Amino acid sequence: MPKRFAARHDLGLTPAEFRALARLDRPEKIQAFVDAIPANYEPDGDTVLSVREVLRQRRAHCIEGAMLAAAALWIRGERPLLLDFEAVRDSDHVVAVFRRHGRWGAISKTNHVTLRWRDPVYRSLRELAMSYFHEYANRRGEKTLRTYSRTVDLRGVDPKLWVTNGENCWEVVERLQATRHYRLLARRAEGDLRTRDRLERRANALRDHRPPARVRRRWAARRAAAKRAAAKRAAARARRRAR
Repeated sequence: MPKRFAARHDLGLTPAEFRALARLDRPEKIQAFVDAIPANYEPDGDTVLSVREVLRQRRAHCIEGAMLAAAALWIRGERPLLLDFEAVRDSDHVVAVFRRHGRWGAISKTNHVTLRWRDPVYRSLRELAMSYFHEYANRRGEKTLRTYSRTVDLRGVDPKLWVTNGENCWEVVERLQATRHYRLLARRAEGDLRTRDRLERRANALRDHRPPARVRRRWAARRAAAKRAAAKRAAARARRRAR
């Protein structure tokens, strides 16, 4: 039977690592701790950092922050639960969920003003997931959230795979992907969705943590390459019209 409280030896953490999480005795403190960790822009490729690696490298994106939050909850005697959101034409998102007085809340690592913390006021996981629907949008302003999963209890996953793993924690990703997901809206309703307006898109451009310089240089190079490609296409069209 899974242990209710995770001790240091259960997780395999060092005393310093365990103390960093053990002092987070409320979900609000866990959220503040996760918010303070710089965003992981993955400059060297896709990552799924373990709890130890997030603490060591001081960077995290959504699933990495969610696993850290889940570990902190488990230390306090709460189930370490992850909830997965699947999107179309967009990135998926993962949060750690908790309950208070029979209501669900969420701890969320994000670098934007959207997809953040949720107070524990939602009667069901579906209700919690729907609270993210309006703001879950891609760069074109399309609302992209489509499904949410059953919760995944990380007590059923070896801590060596998600707490102290020195490599990427792809096993957790696979577990989430294999978990049953539920649709949030019928396909026929997708045509009725309004794109987010200009002000909403501008607000979503705000970032909590700036990207590193080398990431900014890479983005600038991509934008320049895209402009050159667009200019070449425009020149080719002009030549064809001139014939």
